[in-house]
Amino acid sequence: MRAGGSRKGLGAGTVAATLVSAEGSKKLSPAHEVQRLTRASLPSDTTELARYLIGKTLVRRAGRNRMSGRIVETEAYPPGDRSGHSYHGRTARNETLFLDRGFAYVYFIYGASYMLNVTAEEPGVGAGVLLRAIEPLDGINLMKRIRKTEKLRDLARGPGRLAAALQIDQRLDGVDLCASGPLWLGTAVRETAHIGTTVRIGITREVDRPLRFFEVGSLFVSGPVNVTRSR
Repeated sequence: MRAGGSRKGLGAGTVAATLVSAEGSKKLSPAHEVQRLTRASLPSDTTELARYLIGKTLVRRAGRNRMSGRIVETEAYPPGDRSGHSYHGRTARNETLFLDRGFAYVYFIYGASYMLNVTAEEPGVGAGVLLRAIEPLDGINLMKRIRKTEKLRDLARGPGRLAAALQIDQRLDGVDLCASGPLWLGTAVRETAHIGTTVRIGITREVDRPLRFFEVGSLFVSGPVNVTRSR
C-alpha cells in the first residue's frame, strides 16, 4: 500500500539550507500576519480537520513571550476509533474531548510527556486531532533554552517535544484555541507543500487506518515519510 514519497536524496547542503530558511521564516512572515482561526473555519469532521491543520500556525503566549510554529504533522482519532480516548465514553479525564471543535485537549502519557490535541467534532461527540510536530517560527531561542538543545530540527519534532518546547501542560487543557489567550490556532504563514498520508504511529488498535497527515518534504516531521497517498 505504501508507495514513494521518502526524503532520501536530501544532501547535507539541502538540509542546512532548509534549516537556515526555517530560522529566518519568522522574519519572512511577521507575527502580525497570523490571524486566529475562527471556529466556523474548522471542518467539523475529525479526518478533514487533521488534514486542514497541516500548514496552519500554533501560537503560544507565556507572559511577555511568544512562541509559534507551523503544524507539519497530525493524527486523526475520529468518533468510535478504538485507539481514541473517547472510545469508552465520557470520563473526568477525557471530558474536554467532548467540547465543540477547536479546544485544547491535553493529557499526560508514559509518566513523562504531555500531548496536545485539538477537539474535532460537534459538542457531545468525543474526537480529536493529535498535533505531532511543528516547524518552529517565533521564539526559537526560547524554545532552545526550554528544551536544552541547539538542534532546531529536534525542538518540536514529536508530540512530547512539541508540548515541552511550547510549555504546554495540563493547565492548558480546555483552552479555546479560537480565542485570544495563552494558546491558539492561526492562519498559515505560507503555502503548504504536498500533504502525505500514512497509518498512525505507536498504536495497537485500528493500526491500518491512514489517519496520519504530514507535509511532504518537511524536515520537522517526526515519523516515517513513505506515503500511502499525497495531495
